[in-house]
Amino acid sequence: MSNPTAAMLVIGDEILSGRTRDANMHHLAGQLTDHGIDLKEVRVVSDDRDAIIAAVKALSAAHETVFTSGGIGPTHDDITADCIAAAFDTPIDVRDDARALLAAHYAKTGAELNTARLRMARIPDGATLIDNPVSVAPGFSIGNVHVMAGVPSVFQAMVESVLPTLTGGAPLVSKTLRIDRGEGDIAGPLGELAATYPDLSIGSYPFQKDGKYGANIVIRGTDGAMVDAALATLSSVFPA
Repeated sequence: MSNPTAAMLVIGDEILSGRTRDANMHHLAGQLTDHGIDLKEVRVVSDDRDAIIAAVKALSAAHETVFTSGGIGPTHDDITADCIAAAFDTPIDVRDDARALLAAHYAKTGAELNTARLRMARIPDGATLIDNPVSVAPGFSIGNVHVMAGVPSVFQAMVESVLPTLTGGAPLVSKTLRIDRGEGDIAGPLGELAATYPDLSIGSYPFQKDGKYGANIVIRGTDGAMVDAALATLSSVFPA
């Protein structure tokens, strides 16, 4: 039985412009792998309402779970919450429980809960809040979509809150074999190995060092014994 699938939607002009390097995909991929959920697709879209809505609808229909990153802060270009509401055709407004969290937080810090900060309490009808132990402003889940902040420390904390609520499958086992030969020399046996083990993912990642060519062959699958067998077969063809 195959593992549940997931997708990620990264939202923000700053990612596409190269001003900000996205770290959240790397973190999410590792966490999902450990939980037995296969991350199958990642999209990056700008702060454009139509693009966000279209991507959310498509990913939500194609996968069991969707994670979004970015666009739920206090500024004018933080439009993710409104777009999610539109994608699910549900109203959105400041919600009392989210407002209470922010009010208590800013009362402690001495900062004003102004109109801008109150934007972070706008939650679509029917959504449940995602805890944010880092900076309080919550994310939310609606349908199969989990809407999270783009700040890596906050995103990671929100992932930690959501993952226990998801049903996972078998964790992915990954083994690597370094072969000090060029890909042209190993492509044939690799193709035969892939045909013999169709349930495994076999990837070749070439490198060049000190004028010599080689490749790291990564074999992945949910059946550890099968991964070991494939690795042994490959090692026999290309002994160290």
